[in-house]
Amino acid sequence: MADMKAPARPSLRRRLLLHLSVPLLLVLGLGAAGGMAIARHIGDMVHDRWLLDSAMTLAAQAHVKDGRVQLSLPPVAIEMFEWDRMDGIYWQAATARGGRLLGNAVLPPAPRPLQADQPQYYDGLYQGRPVRIVALEQALPGSADGMLRIEVAETLHKREHMTAKLLVQWAPLQLAVLLLAGAFIWIAVTRNLRKVDAIAGRLGDYDAERLAPVAETERLPVEIEPLIGAMNRLILKLRAQQASQKRFISNAAHQLRTPLATLQVQTQRLMRERDPVRHDEALGDVHQAVGRLHHVTEQLLILMRSEQDTGQPLTLAPVDLAALARTEVERWADNALDKDIDLGYDGPDGTVTVAGEAHLLRELLANLIDNAIRYNRRGGVVTLVLCTLAPPASGTPAVMLAVDDDGPGIPAAERSLVLERFYRGSSGAVSEGNAGGCGLGLPIAQEIAVRHGATLRIEARTDGPGTRVLVVFPAEAG
Repeated sequence: MADMKAPARPSLRRRLLLHLSVPLLLVLGLGAAGGMAIARHIGDMVHDRWLLDSAMTLAAQAHVKDGRVQLSLPPVAIEMFEWDRMDGIYWQAATARGGRLLGNAVLPPAPRPLQADQPQYYDGLYQGRPVRIVALEQALPGSADGMLRIEVAETLHKREHMTAKLLVQWAPLQLAVLLLAGAFIWIAVTRNLRKVDAIAGRLGDYDAERLAPVAETERLPVEIEPLIGAMNRLILKLRAQQASQKRFISNAAHQLRTPLATLQVQTQRLMRERDPVRHDEALGDVHQAVGRLHHVTEQLLILMRSEQDTGQPLTLAPVDLAALARTEVERWADNALDKDIDLGYDGPDGTVTVAGEAHLLRELLANLIDNAIRYNRRGGVVTLVLCTLAPPASGTPAVMLAVDDDGPGIPAAERSLVLERFYRGSSGAVSEGNAGGCGLGLPIAQEIAVRHGATLRIEARTDGPGTRVLVVFPAEAG
């Protein structure tokens, strides 16, 4: 396959130079053309004035004698009048009635009718050469021949020579201005892009482990500050996420190490025991260790899946929360019976609809019920309460879900801490058989509640000892 040339990468420096240099070149070009046009116009005005002076000089030599216009010039005067080092001078004098008086050429007539004492300038051809002509009419008192017409023409050599001289002198000046302006633009663009180059250099040597801000935005140009500010905010988010992942991995390793070590010890004990009774006891301990390992692993997987889904919006659909609650209470009934706990449901038998994802809401219910059973006392009571709150002025009422227990309770100072991962409160070791807890149940419930726009609170029960974990789902607009 033939090699294909890669497209040129866009360059901010190249674009700035192009966008500045092209308009500057156009402006300088227009300025040079305008300056040349003005200079040539002024030169033409000067030469035209010379032509008019010559015509006026001829007109001054005319006089009236016996009613007839006469123009008599000595040969020396005519020779001086017609002498020019660069151009040919042509002229003629005539009257309206008497005809031609004197001259050395028959020049093209004026394109427009002449007005008395109003000179008219025009271009024409004489003997195939372009000439500039001035025509003038004057009235002579006492003349019977009518108006005196004077026409003077000259070739364009002096004018063309002046234009060429202006161009020769003007072009180097414009070129020098263009070069200086280009140099200043290059210096200005380069100096102002050094900040970008410096940031690019820092990004090239960036230490992904440190995740430090790229630069201080207060010292950057205001045009670059939003970009660097956004990058720094992204870096801070990545740093927080990295710290959270490291903390999660460290805590997860710690949580898995204990049940794995216990399982290893109990397995070794099981292999050594020959007494059937102690063998069965060791087998029960192994089963308990496997159960704890299963619980920790399952909670870690749920938390990881919840975190991975955080960046994606939930696909909300109507869910019957009452049916889910009744199903979960039935599913956890055996666990409650193992601890002689009375697990009940206090809510409507009908439908209570909320917007959410069924599998996540099921996990929320399971974690709240499991947490209440696990940390409650033997012989205690756990109740799942579901009800609707007073509806707002418009829309549907909010839904309240609560799980009550009559266990040791959670001190007020620790209610925010137990929502953090792997934290187990000071009352967590009180109940018998709660060694399987890993401090993830309430954080998972909190994460699911937040993703559904609900609020989760931990309160003390008002009708006795214990804890109430309260989740309030927002009302939907009608």
